[in-house]
Amino acid sequence: MATIEELQKTATQVRRDIVRMVTAAKSGHPGGSLSSTDILTALYLEVMNHDPKTWTRDGKNQDVFIISAGHMTPVYYSVLARTGYFPVSELATFRKFGTRLQGHPSIRKGLPGITQTSGSLGQGLSAAAGIALGKRLDKDNNFVYVLCGDGESEEGQIWEAGMFAVFHKLDNLIAMTDWNGQQIDGTVDSVAGEGDLELKWKAFGWNTIVADGHDFESILSAFKAAKANKGTGKPTMILFKTEMGHGVDFMAGTCKWHGKAPSEEQCAEAMKQLQETLGDF
Repeated sequence: MATIEELQKTATQVRRDIVRMVTAAKSGHPGGSLSSTDILTALYLEVMNHDPKTWTRDGKNQDVFIISAGHMTPVYYSVLARTGYFPVSELATFRKFGTRLQGHPSIRKGLPGITQTSGSLGQGLSAAAGIALGKRLDKDNNFVYVLCGDGESEEGQIWEAGMFAVFHKLDNLIAMTDWNGQQIDGTVDSVAGEGDLELKWKAFGWNTIVADGHDFESILSAFKAAKANKGTGKPTMILFKTEMGHGVDFMAGTCKWHGKAPSEEQCAEAMKQLQETLGDF
């Protein structure tokens, strides 16, 4: 089991990876990656039943994770590398021509840990719901996890998948929303007036949990409650309240870093702020 201190140290390293990857590629999406870092760190280091040594795309006898907001590959790739799915050194190839680490996750080059191609926003929850139904039919008692964005949740397909999961009583499905209030064009509320996601998911029939996405005790408690919900016939949505660009002061709380690469000078400043390290790539 990972301690809170170990989770914090790994999350800091993942944030270093994110900034360095996007800076080197001169493109990518640091904002949402930084806001969801603590969530995915806890999920992969402490919560999920998974083993990179025996992982296969069919997900048999393990938990499955889908990243629905597929542009957040910097955090996804870093967490996969830091938990042993592929060498950490490969992070240096992010977004380079021919790399396995493309801008959106792809299954074409067989990168370990990638179950589903994603990036067309709204589709990941549908894929996760289908996998969850398949696990139940196969009498596989493991969970399916999926991370969505709050901006992404303006997509109608999210809510169609939400109805499907309730209708089929997919209580082995645990969805998460990175609820940072920002998207590419500004605040989520100013773009589409999305409103209160907690009330909406409850109205759709989901077991709904709100947690602090930057506090590991809150994150772990939310996952524990979500797993305990199995047997109720309800899927779970964890709404993690987060801050876009969290961990780097000049990126925090603004949509400006949704899909913008830092300069070398800005990267160096971020590294000064993120000083705990497990070793850079």
